[in-house]
Amino acid sequence: MKTIIAAALAVLPTGLLADEVGRVGVDWVGNDIIIEAIQDPEVQGVTCHIAYFERSFLDRISNGNWFEDPSNASIDCRQTGPIVIGDIDRGSDGEQVFRERQSIVLKSLRVKRIFDAGNNTLIYLAHASELSQGSAKMSISTIPLYQTD
Repeated sequence: MKTIIAAALAVLPTGLLADEVGRVGVDWVGNDIIIEAIQDPEVQGVTCHIAYFERSFLDRISNGNWFEDPSNASIDCRQTGPIVIGDIDRGSDGEQVFRERQSIVLKSLRVKRIFDAGNNTLIYLAHASELSQGSAKMSISTIPLYQTD
């Protein structure tokens, strides 16, 4: 029973909630690519769509490694309304917008927002964060902020 509860907790999102807008089956064992829409809580008018891989129960049984999904993710962000920037972190490390667990403790998928003041652009970076090893798997999307007179 503890294993089932732990597995359920592994797939619950943390932080900002995302709306699932698509699910594509990729093989006969039930693995899927999930597509979610994420609204930036501090920048009104921006929507990011993130795609990531979700392992099926059958895949977990046959391959072991019960509590992890792969680190691969893709992101694309667009202006979906008038952009209103709230109180955002303008440092070079940026600010976490979204986090979703990919394992019970060790790995999560994160989206960070970085403000490029010199180019007047918002950058959204999707990457895996792992406790023991870093991952070079990432995806990036940018939104130019145009001046209106």
